[in-house]
Amino acid sequence: MAAFLLGAVLLIVQPQIVPSRPAINSKAETSAQSAQRELLKKTSQKNDFKENIHSNGSCRQLPQTIIIGVRKGGTRALLEMLSLHPDIAAAESEVHFFDWEDHYRNGLQWYINQMPFSHPHQITVEKTPAYFTSPEVPERVYNMNQSMRLLLILRDPSERVLSDYTQVFYNHMQKHKPYPSIEQFLIKDGELNVDYKAINRSLYYIHMQNWLKYFPLDHIHIVDGDKLIKDPFPEIEKVERFLKLSPQINASNFYFNKTKGFYCLRDSGRERCLHESKGRAHPQVDTRLLEKLHAYFYEPNKKFFELVGRTFDWHSFVAS
Repeated sequence: MAAFLLGAVLLIVQPQIVPSRPAINSKAETSAQSAQRELLKKTSQKNDFKENIHSNGSCRQLPQTIIIGVRKGGTRALLEMLSLHPDIAAAESEVHFFDWEDHYRNGLQWYINQMPFSHPHQITVEKTPAYFTSPEVPERVYNMNQSMRLLLILRDPSERVLSDYTQVFYNHMQKHKPYPSIEQFLIKDGELNVDYKAINRSLYYIHMQNWLKYFPLDHIHIVDGDKLIKDPFPEIEKVERFLKLSPQINASNFYFNKTKGFYCLRDSGRERCLHESKGRAHPQVDTRLLEKLHAYFYEPNKKFFELVGRTFDWHSFVAS
């Protein structure tokens, strides 16, 4: 009887795994299938389903939506705003399941264990900004769920580079560790240092091409991060429609905090703002260096606009 009940629970809770998209060569296909079998094996080795079912009828489940990036694009703001919707259950921390090998080897059951409890009508969401720029992630997500709805928030690539540097700079300052000036990263031998990782992360078209190998464009909703900062409600409305959510979030959920200089949230009379680490001032950069950065992104941005069939109001769109 106990074995029968356990089997029933497994049938109900166990997520369906779809096969990998056919690869060009048989070796790659075999490798993907082998990895998927290993995930399934690990998922069923430890049955933690009792821990994943709550007495109120809620349970932990695989996410149906993932915020895949981009780093310093506004992913935390997007998640917090989306969480205003009663039909959203969001994982609090960045899970890094698909991009960290140590986590990925733990299997899907480990991944489920990182998710919040949710009811059947709710959409579970997790965000890990590094997913967008990690080459191996699109295939891994596809292997788990080829119908996944993906959210990608982007901002002006040059501004994103400065924000990327600023975060690392403050992390070092908090640990009382010295950190080079941004010019030392941006300039190498008198020219723009295109090997700087922060610049590579802003080459959106390269990373987007990788995702489009596995997911159609209508499964990836791009949020304009610059507009989200200035006027969040219209952008969140678009996300609601993309996720087929009933329109529950409204303009009154947002208010501009003059002290902090950005929008905060109001939910059932309770007000909250993003962490103080958000919205930090960027370092002062020489105008000529900024122009070099804008000029460098002109062609990559043009390719990205063509790839996704829309344009964004980014500095580099206008040639210097």
